[in-house]
Parts: sequence; C-alpha cells; structure tokens
Amino acid sequence: MSAQDFLVELGTEELPPKVLNTLADAFLAGIEKGLQSAGLTYSAKQVYGAPRRLAVLITDLSTQQPDRSINLDGPPRQAAFDAEGNPTQAALGFAKKCGVDLSEIDQSGPKLRYSQNIAGKPTASLLPTIVEDSLNDLPIPKRMRWGARKEEFVRPTQWLVMLFGDQVIDCTILAQTAGRESRGHRFHHPESVRITSPASYLSDLRNAYVLADFNERRQLITKRVDELATQHEGTAIVPPGLLDEVTSLVEWPVPLVCSFEERFLEVPQEALITTMQDNQKYFCLLDADGKLLPRFITVANIESKDPQQIVLGNEKVVRPRLTDAEFFFKQDKKQKLETFNERLQNVVFQAQLGSVFDKAERVSKLAAFIAPRIGGDAQRAARAGLLSKCDLATEMVGEFPEMQGIAGYYYAKADGETDDVALALNEQYMPRGAGADLPTTLTGSAVAIADKLDTLVGIFGIGMLPTGSKDPYALRRAALGILRILIEKQLDLDLIETVKFAVGQFGAKVKAAGLSEQVLEFIFDRLRARYEDEGVEVAVYLSVRALQPGSALDFDQRVQAVQAFRKLPEAAALAAVNKRVSNLLSKAEGNIAQTVEPKYFDNANEFSLYSAIKQADQDVQPMAEARQYSETLARLAALREPVDAFFEAVMVNAEDANVRANRYALLARLRGLFLGVADISLLG
Repeated sequence: MSAQDFLVELGTEELPPKVLNTLADAFLAGIEKGLQSAGLTYSAKQVYGAPRRLAVLITDLSTQQPDRSINLDGPPRQAAFDAEGNPTQAALGFAKKCGVDLSEIDQSGPKLRYSQNIAGKPTASLLPTIVEDSLNDLPIPKRMRWGARKEEFVRPTQWLVMLFGDQVIDCTILAQTAGRESRGHRFHHPESVRITSPASYLSDLRNAYVLADFNERRQLITKRVDELATQHEGTAIVPPGLLDEVTSLVEWPVPLVCSFEERFLEVPQEALITTMQDNQKYFCLLDADGKLLPRFITVANIESKDPQQIVLGNEKVVRPRLTDAEFFFKQDKKQKLETFNERLQNVVFQAQLGSVFDKAERVSKLAAFIAPRIGGDAQRAARAGLLSKCDLATEMVGEFPEMQGIAGYYYAKADGETDDVALALNEQYMPRGAGADLPTTLTGSAVAIADKLDTLVGIFGIGMLPTGSKDPYALRRAALGILRILIEKQLDLDLIETVKFAVGQFGAKVKAAGLSEQVLEFIFDRLRARYEDEGVEVAVYLSVRALQPGSALDFDQRVQAVQAFRKLPEAAALAAVNKRVSNLLSKAEGNIAQTVEPKYFDNANEFSLYSAIKQADQDVQPMAEARQYSETLARLAALREPVDAFFEAVMVNAEDANVRANRYALLARLRGLFLGVADISLLG
C-alpha cells in the first residue's frame, strides 16, 4: 500500500506559553487517535509547538483506508419470528439497528446475522475530520471568539497548512482555508512561507527565522545561557518550568546578558531572584559561592542589529522591580522582627483556633517541649517559635509570598538572633514537598515538628478532617513532614506524649476526648503509604503497628528489621508458629503464669525449648536495649529447630491442668521474645 507524509499546521496569535506543550501533545494524541480509529498506518510521528503555531508531522501515512467487514449477530430465529412466521419486534429492531430492510438480513442460521463489506476511503478525505476532532478535544479551559466569527479556540487563528504529500487537503477548519502558505517571524520574515513538502517543514521555517521544534529551541537556549554564564564567571539558575515558559515565548531565541546596580545586592537575593524569574522571565547568575551576581540573562525573540538597545530596555524594566524589593526590605528593617507579632494578633489563623499570634505562642511552647527530647536547646526553640510567624506581617512577604521564612531569616540575623534561631524561621516550613530538603538544625527541626503538629491537632480538634479529595490545611503533607524529619534525621521523639502536650495547649478550643489517639493514628497511617512506595509489604507494617510504638524512628527501625527477617529461610515457619501460639494463648482459660516451672516438664523437647528460650532471652536483652532489632530477630531465628521439635512431640493442651498451664507459660515466653520487636504472627 502506498504512503505519503502528512503535515498539518494551525497558525494563531500568540498561544499561552505555560500550556503550549500541553496543547501540542494533546493535538498529536488526538490525531493519532483518529488515525488509529480509521485503521490508517504510519511509520513515525512528530509534534511541533511555537508561540504562533501548532503542527503535527506524520511520516509514511497510508493513502487508502483498508476495506473492512461488519458482522453483527441478531436475535435467535425463534425470537425473531412468531408461530405464523411473521417478524417480531426483535427482528425489526435488529434490521433498524443495521440500517437495512429485514429482507437484507441473513436468516439462514440459528441467529439473524448481518454482514457488510465496507470499502476503505481515501485518506485525504478522512484527514479534515480527524484534525478538526483533535482541535475540538484540546484541553482548553476557556475558549475565545474573535470578530464576528462563531468559531472558538484558545487564540484567534490566522492560517492553516494541510499537506498530504504534494497535495493540499481541500478543507476549512476554524475559519481558515487550508493551503501550503505558513508565516515566518513577525519582524525578520513577515511574508508568507511556502511549505514545499511535509518533510521540508522545519527547514522552510528556519529560513524564515522560525525554529518550530520546541526541543531545538530549548536546547539552543540552554546551551547559549550556559556559555554566557561561563563568560561572566557565573552559573545560571535555570528552573525547568521557567526554561519551558521562555522557550514557549520565542520563535528565534537570542539570549543576552544584562546587569543591574550592585546596591540591590544588599536585598535578600531570594527576593531579587523571585521577581526576576516570576515577573520578567530572566535567568539569574550566581557566583562560585552561590551568591547572586549583578547580572541576568534575557532571551530576546529577535536578532537585533543593535542588541545593546534590547539590553538597556530590559535593564530599565527590571530596575523598578528591584527598587520595590529594596524599599520593602528597608521598611521592614526599621523595626525589630518581634514587633510584627503585634499585627498578627489581628490576623486569624482559624476562626475557632484564634489568631496567627496565638499559633506562634503554641508553637513556641511545643518547640520548647520537643527540643530537649531530640537533643536541642529548649530556650532557643522557644525563641524561634515565638518569631516563627513574624515575617508574615512584613512588607516583603506581603509583596513576595514565596519569601515567608526566608525574609524572617534575614531580619532575625539583622536583629542579632543566633544562627540556629534565624535558620529555624525558614526551616519551620521544611520539607516543602516530597523529597524536599529537611531542617539542618535541631532548633529548626523542633519548630518544624511543632508547627505541623499544632496544625494537625488543632484542625482535627475542631472536626475538620481531610477527605479523599479535600485537604485545605495540607494535613497529610504535615504528617509526612513530621515523619520524614524524625526518621531521616534519626530523632527519637515520643509522639504519644508530644501529641498529648499539643492537645493540652488548646484547652476548651478543641474536643480533647480521643483526639490524641486520632491524630497519632493519622500520622502513623501515613507511614503505611510511605512503606508501600518503598516496596515494604503491608504485613510488615502491620506487624509493627500492632505494638503501637510511640517513636517514628523506633517504628522505622523495627520495620526495617522485620523486612530483613522476612528474607531468612526460618521466617515463614516462625511466623506460622507465632500465629499458632497466638491462637492458643487467646483461647487459654484464666491468667497465664508469668514463670515456667521445669518440674512440670515430661518431655525432653520441653527442656530443649525452655533452655533455648532462656539463652535467647539472655542474648537479645542487650540487643533490644540498643534497638538492634535486626540482630535480635536474626538471633531468634535460631529458635526454629527447638520450636518445631516441641510442637511435633508435645501436646500443649495436656489433661493435667498444671502441665497445661506450664506449657502455656512457656509459649508466652516464646511469643514475648518476638513481641519485643514486632508481632510476626501477622506475617503468616
């Protein structure tokens, strides 16, 4: 079957840069779906996106749709005709469904059957509908009209190219009649551009100062930005999102280096970087020490004969932005950071839980409670907690919300606060997302845990639990943040007593009954999802959860030990034994004795197991105290042989009550050894 290349390009006014890639990918996906639905084959596909165009190139697209046959089974003959041989509604309905008269239906078999051979259509006749359907299905939240036209699209359309081989597809889509004339760069080549063939699309436009391939523009910008940064002895900050956005804004990228006055470097560099990236789409430069250089890179969409004019224009535009940041910084520094708490007394954190200042006071006390328990300083943690929300009331954070915490750090340093107190004002928000950085200081860790725990307890305490789709206070992220800090920084904190302290701070503002248990359950439930992501089986998590450890670090150490234990050859048998022992003990009548009396043994295997348990108990005690759980379980794995021998030779439920009770006590000792780490009966 013969094949031709197919090209479609829709020209528009400038498309929204943040969704250009999404639109382009969806355009290609829609065309692919249409081709596959029509049974059309091709060898390759490619999508192109630029500020004023979306294009798809399909290589070696078959020129003819294959013939196909339709075979539909209808109702059985006995249901299709009555006793007199007249057609029933079932037969008539089947014929109507097939779009033919009943006489054209095959009635010779046990069921009515309709068969039809459909000749394939020329591909050229199918392409307009495929393209139009794809454009209609693009994920455009808000479509617009232009002029007196009824057609709607994300931006006004200007031209349409549709070529199948050398043939122009005769159609009109979104008010544009298809042709082979595209458009070049707005300024370098405003004339139309003749596309000689689908395969020459990129080169034809390149000659008209348009790089239609998004990836080519992206790579060019990356390479040139790196070269310019090196020339100026710096490293460019190139966030992927910003790079994509800049790539979507230009057809002919020309990066240029600009500068600003060094006096602005007295302002926190995060504020300068934020305003230059977010508002101006510039790439900032850092020196070898990570300090901001008084230079930035802009990407022009034109190859100017006098690029200095573009440089001067950008420097003129950025100056007011930096001046604003400088003004806010100087205004804030006119007063001590602590004084901003006065404003926060009038800012509501949550209507039932009080102001932001109330929260800061609670965080301060809770951080002071946590700090000494993780090896930190209570006084510095309390101080950091008290200052933790102050920068929310500053001019800087009011203008640049991304600066919360960061602004507090700079103002605290200017006020002479200790380094860890200043750092804690930023570290309280860590981790800011999955896999993000954790606090580096113990003071910061204490405040971060306190802040998150206070929110969890408060919001749970007023009954605003997160649902499957809504979590406005980011309680899941808060719980995961607490767990990450404690586990990854190896901080041993008893969450049971810490949560109780946090609940006590709210007084009558929350319903305290059962609140601690509810919050702890929520926090430790987050561990289940974490372990599943890491490939740890749910049974391993549940075996540790059954013991309800209060420390997240201790919990994790036990889980890792049980996960390692599962790989031992003795694990499955010992898990089954523990399950059997657990069932036996649960059915025991009366209290199980605390001590084992060897005088009641009447079998050598009882003596062997008792001896093995005593030795194991002696061996694992120091391991358990040192939380060497993996070593503990590895040692207990050696009990498999005497345990197996015991159950083969001994009847636990002996007729003699004393012997029976003694055997229960022996098994309780055995189970107690394993319960020092986890309930491994749940692994079976």
